[in-house]
Amino acid sequence: MKQVLTTKSLTIINFLIVAYFVLIWLINFYQIDYILIGVFRELLSIPFLIAQLIFLVLGIIHLFKNKMNLLLVFSLLILAISTVFTFGSFF
Repeated sequence: MKQVLTTKSLTIINFLIVAYFVLIWLINFYQIDYILIGVFRELLSIPFLIAQLIFLVLGIIHLFKNKMNLLLVFSLLILAISTVFTFGSFF
């Protein structure tokens, strides 16, 4: 059976999720306020929050089942830091 999540695809997804939240932070930091950006931010924030948790868990499971990959470990570390900051901003 072919594995759906490979190390490469998991690493790319992790970096995309982190890039989304960094982009959201930059938009808020520079106070960029366009209607279209606000619409996409509202539409994508909750799915990316859920994906952040899911892919963090899937990445950790994948890391234990397969051999170590430095880029995957780095992407998981960045994703974990992003998760802490993202969910920490709620409290």
